[in-house]
Amino acid sequence: MPKEGIPLVPHTDILTYEEIGLVVRAAVRLGIDKIRISGGEPLVRYELVYLAHMLAQIEGVNDLSMTTNGTLLSHHAASLKAAGLGRVNVSLDSLRRERFHQITGYDRLFDVLEGIAEARRVELEPVKINVVVMRGVNDDEVLDFALRSKEGWHVRFIELMPLVNRGTKPPEFVSATEMWRRLAPLGGLEACPPPVGNGPAKYYRLPGAAGTVGFITPVSEHFCFKCNRLRLTADGKLLPCLLSEREVDLRPALRAGASEEEIECLVREAIMSKPEGHKIARGQVPQNRLMNQVGG
Repeated sequence: MPKEGIPLVPHTDILTYEEIGLVVRAAVRLGIDKIRISGGEPLVRYELVYLAHMLAQIEGVNDLSMTTNGTLLSHHAASLKAAGLGRVNVSLDSLRRERFHQITGYDRLFDVLEGIAEARRVELEPVKINVVVMRGVNDDEVLDFALRSKEGWHVRFIELMPLVNRGTKPPEFVSATEMWRRLAPLGGLEACPPPVGNGPAKYYRLPGAAGTVGFITPVSEHFCFKCNRLRLTADGKLLPCLLSEREVDLRPALRAGASEEEIECLVREAIMSKPEGHKIARGQVPQNRLMNQVGG
């Protein structure tokens, strides 16, 4: 997030929980059965547990999860579990307090670690920890994060996507191959099945570890050819790709009282417009939205 903040969107422009529920029901009609609540930071929205409960009750939703920065997770983990949420991903780029503060702009590393512990305690499992590795910023913590897998953490190292400097690899970029080499002192990594889900990460396990180490490679080895995901923004745009300017605006239809069948047609339109792949290697990145307006 920019240090100066971003312009706030009027609340009337944000989809209601009921409108989100209608979109999910329409998507389920097309065979989509995995739903993730993300943000921004989803837990700052009022009564988010109500949305989790609503989505969990939709017949056909077989996997309901959430991505969060973890700062509020300890307060809501138990109620989210009771509402029907299955698991959480936590974004965490440093285990060092001062560095965490520098990266995020707030001094709340302890709250995030408490949130992870509470999520595991109430069995929002597997708790996956997403780490964007950046040279000169946190790349010296790769070993520290990987060692947490021996405590049961499912750590996923993510390549930095070049979204700010128009597609050229930033100096902070660290490839998954280099991350792998840095883990050599810990012993051999053995390939293993994912703890749950079928996302883009490739998973491995250290000898004797209860958790896993994963690598997500959107730059060095992109996975566009097998991507089957859509992103619904808070203001009602359905994105067929995070790295494309294409979007289908659902809000006008929702506000006009569209039926599930009519929303299903719009969801199908988004699916059919999925691009063959992103073009960040050629310097082509979305200009109509910043990533903090789309969600992580």
